[in-house]
Amino acid sequence: MKDFLFGKTLNELGETVSQLALPRFAAKQIADWLYKKRVKTISEMTNISLENRQKIEEKFDIGVSLPAKNQISTDGTKKYLFEINHDKKAFVESVYIPESERATLCVSSQAGCKMACKFCMTGRQGFQSNLTAGEILNQICNIPDSESLTNIVYMGMGEPFDNIQNVLKSLEIITSDYGFALSPKRVTVSTIGIIPAMTEFIEKSKCHLAISLHNPFDDERLQLMPLQKKYSVGDIIKTLRNYDFSHQRRLSFEYIMFDKVNDTPRHSEALARLLRELDCRVNLIRFHQIPDSDLRPSKIENIDKFQKYLNSKNILTTLRASRGTDILAACGMLSTREIYY
Repeated sequence: MKDFLFGKTLNELGETVSQLALPRFAAKQIADWLYKKRVKTISEMTNISLENRQKIEEKFDIGVSLPAKNQISTDGTKKYLFEINHDKKAFVESVYIPESERATLCVSSQAGCKMACKFCMTGRQGFQSNLTAGEILNQICNIPDSESLTNIVYMGMGEPFDNIQNVLKSLEIITSDYGFALSPKRVTVSTIGIIPAMTEFIEKSKCHLAISLHNPFDDERLQLMPLQKKYSVGDIIKTLRNYDFSHQRRLSFEYIMFDKVNDTPRHSEALARLLRELDCRVNLIRFHQIPDSDLRPSKIENIDKFQKYLNSKNILTTLRASRGTDILAACGMLSTREIYY
């Protein structure tokens, strides 16, 4: 089976052209065709000689594919299904969210997820496979709305830091001049707090970081998120305090609100203490009801009180608008479980 070019960094393309006995500058030419011009075939790389294109074609394919399916919400949100072919067929979903002044794509980093968070449909699905850097980037390049994108968020299926090397490679290509040349300020990666990989991300990337927190108390968070047993809230915050988030990089905390579970004054007060003097913001998300769950979304008045309290403590707190709920495209609702069962 041929290897794929799409998803290789410039250094990796340099190794590729060296192995094929091509001139060193061919690596930059190939990167330009892949990430700037976004060609679908090697034969389109017309500034590379026919002989050298044939050498490349003997060993490589481009490695891109179109969505297998898409759905459109009444609010304009679009959900795309991509097929992944590893040892066995798998699928991932990504979500395009148009707004008046921006267009955001929520990409997946894994088919399924190992983290088993109680409130997440992807977690219920279980884990199928990690995505390669090329499979992550394919979600960006091969939707009809690709050219309109202004922002990328790694908040789709999977835990990005459970696939840290492929995520870092994809981020390099997204933000490098030889790649998509998107500002790191336009890219956010979300994690539930895998500390070693989180540290590697902070030190190797300039993209924004979002922490899925959802409860300030260790014992209560454990009931929602099993990984809490290994990486506690306290340890996550302690690690984050070692870094400076006061300049261009943004640190945010995602907080899904569940009725009578994490939306009380006791929780808002504890959260304010936990985040005290940390340069960050909080994004509140009303829980999107998923099948067979005993969790319920917080009442709007409780969310409002929670938000006002945190803002009164000088913690910038916003309420994220729900998008695409009618097509199961909102936060925590992505799943391709029905394809496997």
